[in-house]
Formats: sequence, structure tokens, C-alpha cells
Amino acid sequence: MKVLVYGAGVLGSQLAYSLVRGGNDVSILARGKRYQQLEDDGIVIRHYRRRTNTVVTVNVIDKLQPEEHYDLIFVVMKYNQFSAVLPILAGNISNNIVIVGNNADAERMQATLNENSEVKKNTAFGFHVSGGKREESGRVISIRGGGGQMVIGGLDGDLSFKSAIEQAFKEAKFKLSYNENIDAWLKSHFIPIVAMNSIHYINNFDFKKIAKDKKALMQMVYAMDEGFMVLERMGYRIDPAFQVKLVRRHRNFTYNGLKIFHKLPMIKLFESSFSEIEALYEKFDELKEQANISTPNWDDLKKRSTAKYRDEVIR
Repeated sequence: MKVLVYGAGVLGSQLAYSLVRGGNDVSILARGKRYQQLEDDGIVIRHYRRRTNTVVTVNVIDKLQPEEHYDLIFVVMKYNQFSAVLPILAGNISNNIVIVGNNADAERMQATLNENSEVKKNTAFGFHVSGGKREESGRVISIRGGGGQMVIGGLDGDLSFKSAIEQAFKEAKFKLSYNENIDAWLKSHFIPIVAMNSIHYINNFDFKKIAKDKKALMQMVYAMDEGFMVLERMGYRIDPAFQVKLVRRHRNFTYNGLKIFHKLPMIKLFESSFSEIEALYEKFDELKEQANISTPNWDDLKKRSTAKYRDEVIR
């Protein structure tokens, strides 16, 4: 199948790698230094557990032309970057689009594509369950190695292009987990992402320090619970549901789990961008205002982390 991966960060590179290995005709969209790295060296994956490197060659483009048709387009980027590419996707003749990543606004994104495209757009949303880090050389250190997993679904029930998605991954070492509650799943997922990354950012990603700081880890737990309460008040079903039980009924267990997690060497490989976290905060504020629920821990994390971020941006 002819597939485009729009975005060449850690997760986009991992996804393109899996699709190439699965026998697809894959292009990846990249710009600047990353474009040249992929042109010169291909996609270089460092398998974290096996400590080996593998390389695949891939076609690299720096612009999506309106008349360029792909059987599937996977858009893999940060939440705050999606809005800039929606007009480009709407103007392209391809029908099947999967938007992959943290997402607080799936309904608006789908509506934007439908309202601004001259061809029918079939849209799915997903999250690539993996992590890693891209080195200066362009090599991607991948926690999952050559495999991967994606939670994926559509906002309108059954995916009309499910067969195309399955065909693309048929020979790839990649697990697809279909979810009929994908909008709620994505909203549920970014709650812990925001809480954890705020603590990480406030503490300058000093994970050893965080692992010893019970107050910080417990604030993560309380902030997650507050975020879930907002979603529940707005009618969303938390998915997976066990997250609520962990942060609401088993707080000490969750605290100890977070303490252990922050001691693991691999935690340094979960790449994050606070510009994305700030954008998620802003969108979540709209839900929080409607829910009218007190969220002191969430609010404190937002205040401290965004103040630090804006101060650093100004400098």
C-alpha cells in the first residue's frame, strides 16, 4: 500500500519503520535537518532492550502536494502542531487519514477536515503506545524496538476504512487495538500525561529527585483524580476505567508505582514537549469551566509549570 507518515519525530519514525518492514510503499514527511538525515541515512532505530541498530530506507518528502494520492496518511505529531496541518490535509485528494497523538479536540479536527475538503475524508484517531528519544545524529532510540502498538478508532462508530488499515499492518510487527470510545480514551489518556509532565518540567526532569519527593508524586495522583472528575462530570467514560480506581481508591499503591517508575532508566526516553502540555491545559480549561469542579492540585500544577515555561520562552 502507498502510505504517508506525516511527521518524522520519534513516534513518526518508529511507525514509518514498522510500515516499511511490513512491505508497504512508505513516504515520510520531514523538513530541515531531519529531512537531510533521513535522505542520507534512512530511518535508524536503536532497539533499547536488544542494544542493536537496524536501518530502513524510505522515500522522504518535505511537502504534501494537493494531487499526491496515498491509500493512508498517518499524521504523527504533537497536539499543538495538528491545527497547522489540517488545511494541508483537507486540500489533498487522499481520503483516509489517521491522526495519531495526544488529542483533546478530535471532534473539531474531524469537522475541519470535512468542511474544507472537496473529497470525502475518512478520519480515524489513534495513539501510538511507545516511547523513545531522537539523538542529534537522527538515530531513534526505541523502547519497543521494531514493533509497536496503536489504540485506534473513529468518532462515528465503525471505521469505514478498517480493511485498508489492517492491510497496511498485515505483515508488520504491530498490534492494533480498536476502541469504539476513542475520543474519551484520548481525553482520559492525556490527564496523566499532563500531570506527570508538569511535575517533570517543574523539577527540570530530575527523575531521581522526583522519585524521592512524596509530595510531588502524590500531587500527580490528586491532579489525575481531579482531571478524571472533570471528564466524568462532562459525561465522558474514563477509558480504561482502572485508572480511576488507582488514583481514587488505591492512592498509596499508585504512589509506590510512580516512585518505582521514576527510578527506571527508561523514563529518560519518554520524550515530551511542554508546548504540547500547555496547549492541552488550555483546551482542558474549556471543559473544566463547564464542569464547575474544584481542582486545586491540577490548578497548582498548571500555574507553576506554565509560569516556568513562559519565563523560559521570554528569556
